[in-house]
Amino acid sequence: MIDKNIRIVSLIPSATEIVATLGLQDAIVGRSHECDYPPEIAHLPVCTQARLNGNADSSSIHNEVNNILQSALSIYKIKLDVLEQLQPTHILTQDQCDVCAVSLPEVEKAVAHLTHTTPQIISLQPSTLRDVWGDIERVGQTFGINSVEILENLEARVKICNRKIQGLSITEMPTVACIEWTDPLMAAANWIPELINIAGGQTLFSGIGQPSARLSWDTLITSNPDVIIFMPCGFDLQRTHQEAKLLTQRPDWEKLHAVKAGRVYITDGNAYFNRPGPRLVDSVEILAEILHPDIFEYGYKGTGWQSLYNSHLSRPLEV
Repeated sequence: MIDKNIRIVSLIPSATEIVATLGLQDAIVGRSHECDYPPEIAHLPVCTQARLNGNADSSSIHNEVNNILQSALSIYKIKLDVLEQLQPTHILTQDQCDVCAVSLPEVEKAVAHLTHTTPQIISLQPSTLRDVWGDIERVGQTFGINSVEILENLEARVKICNRKIQGLSITEMPTVACIEWTDPLMAAANWIPELINIAGGQTLFSGIGQPSARLSWDTLITSNPDVIIFMPCGFDLQRTHQEAKLLTQRPDWEKLHAVKAGRVYITDGNAYFNRPGPRLVDSVEILAEILHPDIFEYGYKGTGWQSLYNSHLSRPLEV
């Protein structure tokens, strides 16, 4: 029986999805400005706002982030008045990336100023798929929810996907470059290399559980990946298309094997790859569709991912 007195404020999209998956959606009383899934939470009061312009180009966003952090400020502000009105019993946040969402110290500082309530802070810090499973279990335990069946179903989908590529030889597993940011160029890391491996690819540049790192253009050209997948942090399919198109104008782009083969893809990184929650399993399935279309067809094409090229022509596809 779920305690009807529970009042949850989630300040990170992945945590909102975890709470909803655990059957606690009705207990969520507030959200971050970026929480948009499941759609039913859209009407909830927004408790955060960004100090930067998310519609600017990648380079401008990167520079603005650095300037804010160098000023010892958080990139996101908590609306203390909204939090005070909501009187939450629990606040979910993260302690992994100051750029992704409100930081743990910022939440602790806000809670210290609340006068009507002292909510319990639950901070998530996942770097691998196992960490995400652990977060789901921990959040479930906090609210007295048994997460075993939920985790078994998520893990089963991952195993089904991985089992189907077991018969492939190493030469049938393409080398993959996952781009998390375009200016400066950065390779996706943390759980992404793990997802690539599960889906039948050979990840380049990043190690499992390692933070994202800058990638030089020369390194990308020299490594000459079989497949390039764009998944910029916080960008949807349309915005990712714009970012990818800018990169195609760089020198030697047309010489890349992935470009010649028409194997360059854009994804909705904001909905899937950038969120360490239940939909990372969807992300595995998306990668499987991209890397091995002859084996997998889950139906994400057009919504979760899209080819950047029409057939094998080196011409950007209009989304």
